[in-house]
Amino acid sequence: MAATDAALDPDALVRRGEPVIVRGLVRDWPLVAAGRQGNAAAADYLLSFYSGRPGVGYTAPAEAGGRYFYDESLTRLDFAAERVDLAAYLRRMLAGTEAGAAFYVGSTDLGQFFPGLAAAGNDLALDEAAFGQALRSIWIGTRTIASAHYDMSNNIACVAVGRRRFTLFPPDQIANLYPGPLEPTPGGQVVSLVDFRAPDLDRFPAFAEARRHARVAELEPGDAVVYPALWWHHVEALSDFNVMINYWWNTAPAFMDSPMTTILHALLSLRDRPAPEKAAWAAMFDYYVFGESGRAAAHLPAPAQGALAPLDARAARLLRAQLLQRINR
Repeated sequence: MAATDAALDPDALVRRGEPVIVRGLVRDWPLVAAGRQGNAAAADYLLSFYSGRPGVGYTAPAEAGGRYFYDESLTRLDFAAERVDLAAYLRRMLAGTEAGAAFYVGSTDLGQFFPGLAAAGNDLALDEAAFGQALRSIWIGTRTIASAHYDMSNNIACVAVGRRRFTLFPPDQIANLYPGPLEPTPGGQVVSLVDFRAPDLDRFPAFAEARRHARVAELEPGDAVVYPALWWHHVEALSDFNVMINYWWNTAPAFMDSPMTTILHALLSLRDRPAPEKAAWAAMFDYYVFGESGRAAAHLPAPAQGALAPLDARAARLLRAQLLQRINR
């Protein structure tokens, strides 16, 4: 995996189409400095900004080994989610009295729960015009494992306290990672069923091929990794207390729907059709969707282009209404 110490241009980095490690990107953050003084100092510094809003704590039993996953049926999760006072929950993390249990606060809005933390010097100097709508989230926990999954946005993951290992896979490795159920999911996205600690290659033989394509990022406090949307990432927190702040952003206009909606509708409308029909529809999708975006409308006068015209907020509303009418008929 490439590493760089260059000035951060996230869009340029994701255009490479590969994850990039940025060593020392946030080494000057006060939160990183607090972490160097110890776990208690880092927690105290964080909590000095805590708004008092109840958050969600995810607690996994000792037998889970820190991996947030399913029970044997794959229909229920093997950890508990509860509304918690984050100050009390962090103290449980640090106490170390609940032998083997794992504690995790994931994807928590930084501004709502820790207002002022970013303004105190714990933020990236990103171009406001391009990244003003970036979602800033904080992740806090003990030695936890987030099973391999993908996100639909580009990501800058900044390690502030503790060490983390990211194992990343390109999107074309999806079949070799054996995705689990669409729902429920441990964290909102489909996860790989493979236990990376001890892969069962009899049950998941193609995972051996996925490992050939893996990129591994070992991150120290102050380091970051930048990776494109839809890259699968398996994240291991390697220290007793860990804090990460990440930035999600996407260059697609906000009025566009989630492509996952398209997949769900395709399961309803396409997956179980005869193979020749599916092949024909694949050609249709290549023409209308996956090919050059202006091709299907290029030979039509503007008044006749309809849904084939370039999409804007108004056209998106009309198209959404048309879809709803068709689905609900």
